[in-house]
Amino acid sequence: MMLSLLYDLTLEKDTCALGERLARQARLGDLYCLNGNLGVGKSVLARAFVRNLCGAQTEVPSPTFTLVQTYDAPGFEILHADLYRLNTADEIMEIGLEERFDDAVCLVEWPQKMGAIMPLNRLEITLTQGPQNARTAALVAHGPHWENRLGS
Repeated sequence: MMLSLLYDLTLEKDTCALGERLARQARLGDLYCLNGNLGVGKSVLARAFVRNLCGAQTEVPSPTFTLVQTYDAPGFEILHADLYRLNTADEIMEIGLEERFDDAVCLVEWPQKMGAIMPLNRLEITLTQGPQNARTAALVAHGPHWENRLGS
């Protein structure tokens, strides 16, 4: 079963609200795949997600150069990864990301770089630029881990 939802994100605070909403529903083993061009709000959404669970003052830098940032949330770790600078699935395996899909909550920017190691169970979030600064977020749930979760 695949469920999809569409959100209009008129302002940056709307992107933050979506990140916070997703954080409130987060469970161990969740994989959030953040798709979209540069500058559409992937890091904004991830930052709101992390701060909702770890505290509003939590420093959440973009992991573009570190590749993976780790945060301690109540009940699980959050991994925020940015795969933009990686070129192959082998490089992703070297950073050990796929080993954490079951024992953490993972937010992955540029997930298409995972190729064949992309897990079945994931929530694809595709952010697109609209007119002016408005954006749209399309959420598509894949796999049984996500059944009956998007609508709540």
